[in-house]
Amino acid sequence: MMKKPEACVAMDASEESLVLAALEPDQLAAAKKQHVPRRQLKGAELAVLWALRLYLLFMAAVVLYQAWIGTH
Repeated sequence: MMKKPEACVAMDASEESLVLAALEPDQLAAAKKQHVPRRQLKGAELAVLWALRLYLLFMAAVVLYQAWIGTH
């Protein structure tokens, strides 16, 4: 079982890739299994995501309508 580090040190992407490349396969698998909590989104981010969902539903309806019209 892996011990949790007492102090986390921030690494940039190049340092992280070097560390991950040096790990054994079982160590890499254990490092990838660490739980990452769900991010709490703010109002503007939620609004953008809901707008994209509505746009996707609208465009799906348009495509289905065009396909239906094309066959008749």
